[in-house]
Amino acid sequence: MRRVIVSEVLTPSVHEFLHGKRCEEADHLVRYVYNQSKTGVAINVREAARLYCGGVIRKLVFGKRFFGAGTEAGGPGFEEKEHMDAVWIILSYTYGFAIADYVPLLEVFDFDGHKKTLTNAIKNLRKYQDPEIDNRIEMWQNGIRKTNDDILDILINLKDSNNNPLLSAEEIKAQVIEMSIAVIDNPSNVAEWSMSEMIRDSRILERAIKEVTSCGTIQPSHVSTKDTVVSGYFIPKGSHILLSRLGLGRNPRVWDEPLKFNPDRHITNGSSQVVLTDSQLKMWTFGVGRRGCPAILLGSTIMTLLLARLIHSFSWTPLSSMPLFQESELNPFMAEPLIAHATPRLEPQVYQNLI
Repeated sequence: MRRVIVSEVLTPSVHEFLHGKRCEEADHLVRYVYNQSKTGVAINVREAARLYCGGVIRKLVFGKRFFGAGTEAGGPGFEEKEHMDAVWIILSYTYGFAIADYVPLLEVFDFDGHKKTLTNAIKNLRKYQDPEIDNRIEMWQNGIRKTNDDILDILINLKDSNNNPLLSAEEIKAQVIEMSIAVIDNPSNVAEWSMSEMIRDSRILERAIKEVTSCGTIQPSHVSTKDTVVSGYFIPKGSHILLSRLGLGRNPRVWDEPLKFNPDRHITNGSSQVVLTDSQLKMWTFGVGRRGCPAILLGSTIMTLLLARLIHSFSWTPLSSMPLFQESELNPFMAEPLIAHATPRLEPQVYQNLI
């Protein structure tokens, strides 16, 4: 499946083909934050980021922003909220500890309640996605649809050497779940953490604004297949190998002042180009090796566009009592959503053209 996705979906040509859809969702994000800012209320950056990421993956896969009608202000409707909640429940429990992961015989008892919770979340996710997929397959079979307009069309029309469908309906549905989780997770999480640090340090935020103005994870858990030694540590066959997303970025042997937010540390050799891959695992980005994320281009594009639009379109100021940002005890998300004031910084007609 990975080989199929890399060669057929995550190609430069498909990336360029879907450019317009990503931009439409970026416009929608600005419109949503602008409408919220006009009411005078502070912006829930987490909600806005997740709205954008959810809209992007639905637009790229299904060609539509919402499963339902949405709200008049451009926010998610009941359907999107239930869909998004299901994604975040799956992500939260992916990072969680379950005793059955280490004592498989206990899985049937579901002592932690994780299995039931995840089953219900996946059911809610598929409640909205599966009918869309079944309907689209039927449209192609009946000749109603004739051109590839999104990722779902591409997946449906993949053929094997005998010109038969390469992927079954169930395989397509499973892959769409994977895409939904991946696209919504990392970009929105990274954007929220980045915005929180920049709002706290106005000097860095101003630098970011000047830059954009001038130019206009799932926690891995793998089992070792044989006895091996890594950096002097003996790892027996069958060991679970966990990489600490938090520990990698806070290692004082690698980073000077690791707890300080300093984007300059990622700009090296006099180049302004930030590299998002790191074979030495000094930080957690898209992973490395055979199990690294194949969607580096798509993920970095979505994340960069999200941050750039928020920074370029609005001035951000903290609440009067801005709390110390901390990660959740169970996952790498912020313990509390980032709430901040947003003020339009562009000419009024720019926003009016989006409404």
